[in-house]
Amino acid sequence: MSDVVVSFEDLSKSFAGMAAPALAALTGEIRRGCITGLVGPDGAGKTTLLRLIAGLLVPTSGRLSTLGRDPVHEATAIHRELGYMPQKFGLYEDLSVLENLTLHADLRNVTGKERRDTFERLLAFTDLQRFTGRFAGKLSGGMKQKLGLACALLGKPRLLLLDEPGVGVDPISRKELRHMVDRLVDDGIAVVWSTAYLEEAELCGTTLVLNEGQLIFSGSPQAMTAPLAGRCWHLKNPAGSKRRLLAQALSHPSISDGTIQGHHLRLTFRANAIAQFAEDLANGGGGGQDARATVARTSCPPPFFLSSPTAPPAGPGAAPAILWAPVEPRFEDAFIDRMGGGPSGDSVLAQHVPIIPNDRKIVIEAHQLTKKFGDFTATDAVTFQVRRGEIYGLLGPNGAGKSTTFKMMCGLLTPSAGRATVVGLDLRHSGGRARQKLGYMAQKFSLYGNLSVRRNLEFFSGIYGLTGTQRRNKTATMAAIFHLEPFLDAKTDSLSLGFKQRLALACAVMHEPDILFLDEPTSGVDPVTRREFWSHINGLVERGVTVMVTTHFMDEAEYCDRIGLVYRGKLIAEGTPDQLKNLAVATTSITADAEPTMEDAFIALIQGTDEHPE
Repeated sequence: MSDVVVSFEDLSKSFAGMAAPALAALTGEIRRGCITGLVGPDGAGKTTLLRLIAGLLVPTSGRLSTLGRDPVHEATAIHRELGYMPQKFGLYEDLSVLENLTLHADLRNVTGKERRDTFERLLAFTDLQRFTGRFAGKLSGGMKQKLGLACALLGKPRLLLLDEPGVGVDPISRKELRHMVDRLVDDGIAVVWSTAYLEEAELCGTTLVLNEGQLIFSGSPQAMTAPLAGRCWHLKNPAGSKRRLLAQALSHPSISDGTIQGHHLRLTFRANAIAQFAEDLANGGGGGQDARATVARTSCPPPFFLSSPTAPPAGPGAAPAILWAPVEPRFEDAFIDRMGGGPSGDSVLAQHVPIIPNDRKIVIEAHQLTKKFGDFTATDAVTFQVRRGEIYGLLGPNGAGKSTTFKMMCGLLTPSAGRATVVGLDLRHSGGRARQKLGYMAQKFSLYGNLSVRRNLEFFSGIYGLTGTQRRNKTATMAAIFHLEPFLDAKTDSLSLGFKQRLALACAVMHEPDILFLDEPTSGVDPVTRREFWSHINGLVERGVTVMVTTHFMDEAEYCDRIGLVYRGKLIAEGTPDQLKNLAVATTSITADAEPTMEDAFIALIQGTDEHPE
């Protein structure tokens, strides 16, 4: 049997009304024996390719073979040997776990003893035996994905297509899902894993990278990252505001990408800039006038003359030395570089927001905050404080209680006990006044899909009290800032995920709020758009806005000044990203030599709580 299960040559797909093809002259193949990552930003053509492979769409031109068959003329035969897990959770939320499995078994003609044996095997495989009677809509994000995988595996498929299975799923659930898929590959099933999250792609055996319908890379993740060797660096312990320094770095022509990682900046240099930078490091370009002279003759960004690559601490009790350290390139670094680099660190949005004096006062506070739904305690005596000008991250696995906590802090849920205050106003008694001070961006983008972009902007500006000329001006300003002018009269449902995110953020900041609540704001969004989003957030915080955010992506958690980790309704840890990493080293089996990531710390602290419950 051939290892090649899918092959395509000059494959194209166009849709009526679209100026450019969704896919343009793709050539490649998919093999058994490894996970093939189908990688690209929102709108790159990933879902279109999966649907063509599955025989759900007809190609405009080119050749395509799936499992040795023509998916146009032999779609029925292909469907018997193919499992497809769609992006939009193709299950019935008002049916139970067992009822969903039964429906999919009926559709695949899996009956009798084969059905009983298959259900038993899949329920054990996905650890869903205890939840067969629960409605699918009541499952956590991770459990929904496991159920979707189980339904896709009915009938013992030879080829499994997974369309962004990690969206909205916490790191622990993503890891479990990954292990399950690895076992399927070991059993001989060919797997295609579509994703916009490049840490997922890094774990694939091979990748097909799409952008705007074109195949821009095909090969292993290691081959993708190889050209970036020596170009990725940590700037450790920089003085002053990391957010401001990152914005300056990203605006410099020698830097193609950058992010915050705890106390450090992670920066990727452009290929034509790194040679001079390495030479300057080798010559020990340190601080003071010598460093200023070095900056004058090199492409190293101006703020970095404060940084010495080798300088030791000044003495006992002194601040840690600022230094440069090379780091291994990641798949995400390589992807951003191939896209021509990330967005500038400047935020046009922030320039239109008035500066709020940062008095460091407590502006968000939860005190013994508790929420019960019948006998179930979703949030259990949670206490934390957030000061003006901070980014506070509320993290936790699916079903941990963070969204419930978040909604109480926004005044969308009434606490069963305890107190939630915003700018000194108790949300239980002064929710209306408090909400005028805050902006809220919901997890599912609380936009009206059947209204145009313009109508959504006008509606939300009206909610926040803007009228007349002020309302018209603000709508026009937001449309310009977020590049929404071409879509003003388009229905919101027709927008790509990235533009929906821009519109949702625009609606949340129309009234220039002091405080911004962001509930998983970048779920499913590609890396370039996520960087643009965080440039806006960093810019707003530099002007005194306070941000509270939930996210399942730990690279975003690194942007937070402090993090509260919620599990089983309780706040189990709190501190800066680096403090939580150090806590994981001190209390779990992680070693400091391993330089744990935020994701490592998240998983270790959650699992440590399970191993040592109070």
